[in-house]
Amino acid sequence: MQRFFIYLSYNGANYCGWQNQPNGISIQQKMEESLSILLRKPVSVTGAGRTDAGVHAWTMVAHFDWEATGLLPEILTDKLNRILPHDIAVQKIVEVFPEAHARFDAVSRTYRYFITLEKNPFDYPFRHRIKYMPDFDKMNKAAQILSEYTDFTSFSKLHTDVKTNLCRIMEAAWTQEGTDWVFTIRANRFLRNMVRAIVGTLIEVGKNKLSLEDFRRIIESKDRSQAGTSAPGNALFLTDIEYPAEIFMD
Repeated sequence: MQRFFIYLSYNGANYCGWQNQPNGISIQQKMEESLSILLRKPVSVTGAGRTDAGVHAWTMVAHFDWEATGLLPEILTDKLNRILPHDIAVQKIVEVFPEAHARFDAVSRTYRYFITLEKNPFDYPFRHRIKYMPDFDKMNKAAQILSEYTDFTSFSKLHTDVKTNLCRIMEAAWTQEGTDWVFTIRANRFLRNMVRAIVGTLIEVGKNKLSLEDFRRIIESKDRSQAGTSAPGNALFLTDIEYPAEIFMD
């Protein structure tokens, strides 16, 4: 039995998210359908996590198993890209040890959220435009508070099937890149809707509708209704997933 990691990117605008759902087409569904066509038997794909509807990925990782030997990753990558729709692309396929797991072995995940103050017809599908200049210094001070906590129930979608709302945030900061302001957040794991809820709440801080003390109180309340409205998904990208080197065959 061989196990492979697939590194892929996608424009999530036309999908209900990564995970298979009864009410829409998912990235996972397209990957499984394409692999099954190529390998001529049903193939199950397990992702490193979930992305919400409309959210994009520069780098998503998923694994699948193949019972035979001799599957060549380079050839498979090329053929798979010919089958997949234009808004999903495989970057590479690498062999890993049979016990490696795309979700459970991930050391960290990184998301980036893009805000712009300018109207640009070419950027709008991938940017959240706001019509005022928020206080990004204050938003950065609030972002630093996140690393002091591990329970992020206040930023989680309600009634999910996760067993714990504990996450360890390693990085959270706003930076300016040209005309964009970009929020980068890295953690060992994320809850459903977590990044968008954090961004929406930080924007409220930047608009001076919430103080730094209010932001801290929201986290400590463990109550989603206390936090701000989730920011739109179209400006959110999963950009990196890190794994320990020892799970790879080469």
